[in-house]
Amino acid sequence: MKKTFNLEHPKIKVPRVVDSVKHEIKKYLKRERAKALPSGANYWRFDCKFGQSEETAVAITLPTLNSHIDELVDNNILTLYVELKAQPVYAD
Repeated sequence: MKKTFNLEHPKIKVPRVVDSVKHEIKKYLKRERAKALPSGANYWRFDCKFGQSEETAVAITLPTLNSHIDELVDNNILTLYVELKAQPVYAD
């Protein structure tokens, strides 16, 4: 998933748009985790990049994604970029 979200909407307030963005990310993760794993893989790991734009995105951990979204919104930044890439993890 590579997507730039614009949090400005003429009729919907920013907190509701942020909730819908978080929900869309959660749906994507659920859908990816439900896919069949390659043989020998134990689980899916997600590489995550986050920032104001694709050029300024930095690697973060998935559990901190929501707090990073909230931090940008608190700083009145209404455009955010999220990149999630599923990687199978193999046991030793």
